[in-house]
Amino acid sequence: MNKSELVEAVASSTGESKAAAEKAVNATLDAIVGAVAGGDKVQLTGFGTFEPRDRAARTARNPQTGAEIQVAATTVPAFKAGKSFKDAVKP
Repeated sequence: MNKSELVEAVASSTGESKAAAEKAVNATLDAIVGAVAGGDKVQLTGFGTFEPRDRAARTARNPQTGAEIQVAATTVPAFKAGKSFKDAVKP
């Protein structure tokens, strides 16, 4: 499912227009991205948690040349699925 298919699904389940559903989806995603970028955790009970995680500096290897390079420490977004989400996906 891509973003346009998600918008269509939201529009059909809520009875709203596609434009209104797209506005709602975009606002939700923007709020999540903004909060995580600001260092906050976004916890949606039953769905999961979005949070920033620190990745330590490390030494990596260029696969073509074999030369070692230093990769700087950084912060990356992470998602951990909630119990209800995990249970829904299990066979």
